[in-house]
Amino acid sequence: MKKGETIPALGHDFGPWTVTKEATCTEDGTRERSCSRCGEKETEVIPANCPSQGFTDVDQSKWYHEAIDFVVSQNLMRGMSDTLFQPDGTLTRGQLMTILYRMAGTPETEAATPFTDVASGRYFTDAVAWAYEAGIAEGVSGTTFAPNAPVTREQLVTFLYRYAKYQEEDVSAQGNLAGYPDAEAVSEYAQIPMAWAVEQELVNGIDGKLAPKGAATRAQIATIILRYYAIYGE
Repeated sequence: MKKGETIPALGHDFGPWTVTKEATCTEDGTRERSCSRCGEKETEVIPANCPSQGFTDVDQSKWYHEAIDFVVSQNLMRGMSDTLFQPDGTLTRGQLMTILYRMAGTPETEAATPFTDVASGRYFTDAVAWAYEAGIAEGVSGTTFAPNAPVTREQLVTFLYRYAKYQEEDVSAQGNLAGYPDAEAVSEYAQIPMAWAVEQELVNGIDGKLAPKGAATRAQIATIILRYYAIYGE
């Protein structure tokens, strides 16, 4: 280097952004990054964002709001239209298989099913095939799956229980169903899954009852999925 020669500034070399405060539906978040050369920090605001804000039928003051935000942000559930989520609508068996399939990362499948009512090219076709191959789903008979039928509460916990086993999660916890007046109404195949779901507080009673044959709403299922992730952290 010659005397008096100017050395060009190297400039900043910023590392990756680190979130320092998560944005919520009502509050901005922040993130920052540091220069590896001089240590200078940059801070940016992460605008408040509500994943469900586009749905006109989602009341942000209701109990289901956080759960719907979660399943929408994770692309596990979508709206019934661009503006309607239908939180009080029932979820079908085909829709639930699609949710579980997305939770699993939409793995490739070439499995065939014996179900004559699962046509190729439907939104649930690959999901049902995967669930059948993985031992998560069975039909309502040897040849029918009833993808458009509402999923019952006992079917829901059974499918979720089998999914947890598929993911090699610990499902040994078993609650006592004796305190529910309709415990005997739980089908034999769903007894263990229901006891697991009660112990893990994935499901709560409805007016003190399990209501195993009752349909589950989309908001209820979103809430159960959020609780499942809180326990197993997938």
